[in-house]
Amino acid sequence: MFIHPVATVIAPYIELVHDYALTALTYLEPIRPYMEPTVPYIQSAMDQLHTATQAINTQCEGIQAWQLIMYTFSVTLILSWAVSSFFDSEDSLRVRCSNWLFRAVRRAPIIGQLIRKEMEKSKKDMEDGLFQSEAGTKYHNTLPETGFTAEEILQEIELYTKDEPIDWQGGKASGAVYGTEKTLRHLMSTVFEMFIYTNPLHPDIFPYTRRMEAELVRMCCHMFNGGEKGCGTMTTGGTESILMACRAYRGRAYANGIKLPEIIICVSAHAAFLKAAHYLRLKVVEIPENPRTQQLDLKAMRKAINKNTCMLVASAPPFPHGTIDPVEEVSKLGVKYGVPVHVDCCLGGFLLPFARRAGFTDIPVFDFTLPGVTSISCDSHKYGYAPKGSSIIMYKDRSYRHHQYFTSPNWSGGIYASPSMPGSRPGALIATTWTAMMYYGESGYIECTRKIITVTRKIASAMRDVEGLYVLGDPKVCVVAIASKQFNIFALSDMLHKRGWLLNPLQFPSAVHMCVTLLHTEAGVADRFIQDVQQCATELRNNPHSKAQGMAAIYGSSQAIPDRSIVAELTECFLDACYKTD
Repeated sequence: MFIHPVATVIAPYIELVHDYALTALTYLEPIRPYMEPTVPYIQSAMDQLHTATQAINTQCEGIQAWQLIMYTFSVTLILSWAVSSFFDSEDSLRVRCSNWLFRAVRRAPIIGQLIRKEMEKSKKDMEDGLFQSEAGTKYHNTLPETGFTAEEILQEIELYTKDEPIDWQGGKASGAVYGTEKTLRHLMSTVFEMFIYTNPLHPDIFPYTRRMEAELVRMCCHMFNGGEKGCGTMTTGGTESILMACRAYRGRAYANGIKLPEIIICVSAHAAFLKAAHYLRLKVVEIPENPRTQQLDLKAMRKAINKNTCMLVASAPPFPHGTIDPVEEVSKLGVKYGVPVHVDCCLGGFLLPFARRAGFTDIPVFDFTLPGVTSISCDSHKYGYAPKGSSIIMYKDRSYRHHQYFTSPNWSGGIYASPSMPGSRPGALIATTWTAMMYYGESGYIECTRKIITVTRKIASAMRDVEGLYVLGDPKVCVVAIASKQFNIFALSDMLHKRGWLLNPLQFPSAVHMCVTLLHTEAGVADRFIQDVQQCATELRNNPHSKAQGMAAIYGSSQAIPDRSIVAELTECFLDACYKTD
C-alpha cells in the first residue's frame, strides 16, 4: 500500500540520475574505441555476478525474512568480533599467537613442572643476591609503641646506611648518582627545609612555588630553542614526562577521529614508552635499529607510518647504547606525514644543549629548531643535578600541552584540574630544582658537559683498543656500551663487579654499558675503570669459556628463554623481593 506514494516521490530522482547517465555517456563517447576491448570481460563478469545472485536466491528459498535478518545479524557480529580480536589490539597478532602457544606448552605436566622448578631456583638466586648485605637484619613491621627520639632515629638510619655494597661516591656505579657537589647539596638541603610543606596544587597559598615552576620550565624551553610559544610542565621523572607526552598525543589523535592510536618507537627507546602505552591503551609499533650505527632505522619508521600513527619517537641519546638517533630525519618524516615528533632527551637533556659551546661541534641538531619536533622530555634530576623526582616535558605550543591536562568541571568537590599525573606535588622538589639550575647557570653546565663528554670519549676510545671487545655505535655524549664476540660479556661484568664496579647489563644484543657522570670525571676514576676492563678482558681471552655468576648469570641466561612471559614472571619475583621484610 506504500509502494505507489514512495514511487511517486522517488520518480523525479530516478529521471535525474538517468539524465546524468546520458550526459556521462556523451563525455565518454571519445574514448569508446579504447573501451571496446574490455566489453567482453565486463559482460562476463556481469554474467557471473548474475549467476551467483541466482544461486544465492535459490539457496534462500524457503527461508523466512526474520531468519534471514537473524542470520545476517549473527554473521555480522561474529565477523566484527573476529576483526576486533585480530586487529584492534595493543599487541600484534604474532605476539598474541606466540603467547598462546607458550601458555599451552607450559600447561603440559612435565614441562610445567620443570619450568616451575627452575623459576624457584632463579627466585632464590635473586633474593640471595639482593639480600647478601642484609644478613641478620631485623625489620620494623609495625609502628613503635612510642615514637623514637631524634637521636634514636639518626642512630637507626646510621645502621641502615653503614654497609653500601657499591662505592658509588667513588664513581664505581654506572649512572644512578650524577653529581654530589658539596656546596649545592647543603644549599638544596636548606631550601628543601624551607619548602618542605609547600604544594603547587594550592597556588593561592604557595604562589612562590608556582613562580619557580613556571620559571624553570621557561629556562628549559630556552635551552631547547622553544621560542616564545614553547611551554611545558614539571613532572616527577622521565617516565612521567614520557607518559604525559603519550597522553597528549593520544588526546590529539582522539580529537582527530583516530580510535586506536599508534606510536612508533625504536627497540632502543626507553621502556617508559611501553609503560605509557600499557597504561593508556596505545598500540606500539617497534622498529629495528641499524645494527652498525645503533640508530633507529629510518626506512622502517617510514614504512610503519599509517593513518593511525599519532607519534614518532627519537632518542637523544637512547639509554642502551648512547648513540643519538637521526632526529633531523625523523623531524622531516613528521612534517611530511603530519605526525608529531617527540624527542626523548631525558638522559642528554642537560648535556646536549651545552655541547657545542663546550667545544663539541659534531653534535647533531635535536631540538625545537627542527620544524617537526613538537615535544621534548628532559630530566633535571640527572645532569641538571637536582634531587631525584624532577623532570620537564616541553611542547612546541600550548595546543599540544592542553591534551596533557586533566580537568573535571562537574565534580561536587569543586572544579578540579591538574597539569600532570599527581594532584598534590612536593613544592620542595620544585624549589630545589630551581636552586640547582640557578646555582650552575649556563657556564656551570657548559663546564660539566665538557668534563663528561671528554671522559666518555676517552673511555670509548680505550674500549675500542681492548682486544676482544667492541663498542656499540658511536657514543658522543655520556654512555659507552661494549660487547664481545670472543667471550661472555656478562662474565666480564661479573669480574668487574668483584672489583667494585657496577655496570648496566643490556640485551639483544648482549652487552654492558657505563653511563658517565661527574663522579667519573674525578682524577683517576676513568683510568682505574679502563685498567680493570683491560685486565679482566685479558683473563677472559685466556679462558673464554668462563661463565658469569650470580645476577649477571641470571641476566645473561634470560635472553635465551624464548617464552618472555617467564622472564616477566621472574622480574615480578624480583619486585616482590624488594618488598620482603621476613
